[in-house]
Amino acid sequence: MILCVCLNPSTDVTYAVTELTYGASHHVEVVGRRAGGKAINVARVLHQLGEPVLATGLVGGAEGSAVRADLAAAGSRIVRITVNNDEAARAVPEIASRLADMGVTVPIVGDFHYNGHLLLARYPDTARTLAKYRINPGNVGGKRRDENFRTIIRIALDNHRPVRIGVNWGSLDQDLLTALMDENARLTDQQPAKEVYIEAMLQSALRSAAVAEEVGLPHDHIIISAKVSGVQDLLTVYRRLASRCDYPLHLGLTEAGLGAKGIVASTAALSILLTDGIGDTIRVSLTPRPNGDRTEEVHVAQQILQSLELQSFNPQVTACPGCGRTTSTFFQHMAEDIQTYLREQMPLWRAQYPGVVEMKVAVMGCVVNGPGESRHANIGISLPGTFEDPKAPVYVDGQLHVTLKGETIVPEFLEILERYVERTYGEGREAIASTQ
Repeated sequence: MILCVCLNPSTDVTYAVTELTYGASHHVEVVGRRAGGKAINVARVLHQLGEPVLATGLVGGAEGSAVRADLAAAGSRIVRITVNNDEAARAVPEIASRLADMGVTVPIVGDFHYNGHLLLARYPDTARTLAKYRINPGNVGGKRRDENFRTIIRIALDNHRPVRIGVNWGSLDQDLLTALMDENARLTDQQPAKEVYIEAMLQSALRSAAVAEEVGLPHDHIIISAKVSGVQDLLTVYRRLASRCDYPLHLGLTEAGLGAKGIVASTAALSILLTDGIGDTIRVSLTPRPNGDRTEEVHVAQQILQSLELQSFNPQVTACPGCGRTTSTFFQHMAEDIQTYLREQMPLWRAQYPGVVEMKVAVMGCVVNGPGESRHANIGISLPGTFEDPKAPVYVDGQLHVTLKGETIVPEFLEILERYVERTYGEGREAIASTQ
């Protein structure tokens, strides 16, 4: 899994991006990370499903430090940087240096459009610092597109770096698209324009990969993406792409949109593809509200994989939606308090209590499903509903542990939860195991 943040170092503007590695095909990884229990370096290829590979983000100035801290706490541990001009290119080594001073050995991926061949050649330190290059073959440089693309590939070869060939139908190779449109127009049985667009995307990605290999870049140093903004179109593109190549595929619904629309659309598209076994990295791209929380993309991407039971990142809280039996909002506030508590504790717990990310907590609002759901969880509480006795049974590992009453139910339950984590995932677990 890779979580990443896309930054523009020349403007201190952050663009939140989330990438998670997942999949059984070979993976092109980045510097200084671990996956599948093995240490890996730039362009080291893994041929098995990997464990989480994470990194932290940084932008300049005090505001950037706050963004960095928020993203680090959320679990973002790889940085993708927009390198769009000389100022941005010059800033890359400084960003890496600042991270190193903080003790963060973060891989940095450079995102290039239009002038990447010039910037990488002009700033060799930047080319060496970056752990991977992202290239858009649709805008790599006008009439000399192929020559400019080859220049980037040669620089990647010189620095032993992998590349991601990222096609987007909003910036498609117009020469290729025009040729395919003209060819389609001559057919008796013409294809719809959208079909021609999709074929142009696939050909652009696969032809570019072939050119990269002709220049000398190893097959297993290439990642491909082909992004569109519609869910059904994305499914079509990636299913066809997966049937025509064995390169690692980076998934993402581009321009997914604001809020619930972006979350639902990204989740719908990525979940279907991942369930079909398609995809090696994923990105959730949400349009942020002004001064919005930049960690939302990270949480959404993690939750997609955790809901599909592909990876675990945080303990999960099961909570009922409420009904006529739960006229009080107490259980809703309690569920939120517990979720916040778990999220705040995770930076410490993740290191101190291995396995805690698998924990399931239930906060239920009445007797109908409360006891049953609480028994299914590792630890759960069933709060009293309307007209029920004012008591809240707590279940631990399927057994009734204690019944709480009064105004201190929340702090008492959190104390029980803390002790459970220590006993189950900490030194207590080792002590118990040693006596058996």
